[in-house]
Amino acid sequence: MIQLSQAAASEIKRLKSKQPNALVRLAVKPGGCSDLFYDLSFEETQKTSDRLFEIHGLKILIDDESLNYLHELALDYSEDLMGGGFRFHNPQAVSTCSCGNSFSVSQELVVHS
Repeated sequence: MIQLSQAAASEIKRLKSKQPNALVRLAVKPGGCSDLFYDLSFEETQKTSDRLFEIHGLKILIDDESLNYLHELALDYSEDLMGGGFRFHNPQAVSTCSCGNSFSVSQELVVHS
């Protein structure tokens, strides 16, 4: 389903260490340069519409609607001259913004979700 590189898992764990009881939320929200954007945050509670995944020892929440857009997503983390950042590799994206955090999907996926 969702793949997390070891580098991404390590960075999330580092960030989460400041909020030890928090769960990781991965969501897709409307907006950004290409219609949709990825949102990675921390929350203390799970909603009834959430699915809970455990990957590399991390508990990750994804709501049902976001799950439609995240099928086969690979999340990585890398550092370059501009600093570190998460890299989202989504096979469902038909276009992405140069920032890499905003994307669009085909109309078929939008209609069926």
